[in-house]
Amino acid sequence: MIALSRADFETLVEQAMETLPRRFKDLIKNVAVMVEDFPSAEIRRDMGIRSPWGLLGLYHGVPFDRRGSYYGNVPPDVILLFQKPIEHICETEEEVGAQIRETVIHEVAHYFGFSEAEIRRVERETRPKKKERR
Repeated sequence: MIALSRADFETLVEQAMETLPRRFKDLIKNVAVMVEDFPSAEIRRDMGIRSPWGLLGLYHGVPFDRRGSYYGNVPPDVILLFQKPIEHICETEEEVGAQIRETVIHEVAHYFGFSEAEIRRVERETRPKKKERR
């Protein structure tokens, strides 16, 4: 486990957002990206998650593919990243940066309307294969 300052963690979040492909960044509108230590008890209850360590990020809002002509004059959608659970599964700042990037991509996929199952399938297909030990 590693512990970063909030400022250092937020810098890694900003870097992760900057690494998104331009075609996606150009479409992301009206979204606030925020960092909190842990998911609230209400979020955990709503998602059926018991442990405060069990959630790394969350997208809350109206997915891009479901926005119609009515969509306007609304508060921003929110992508939340939970610092302590992310740090808990990492040992180095580089691992934190990589996990933040993976979590940002996951939550941005929800913004674009991907279901949890679709995202997990893509993650499995694109994750580098581990080398077999002999």
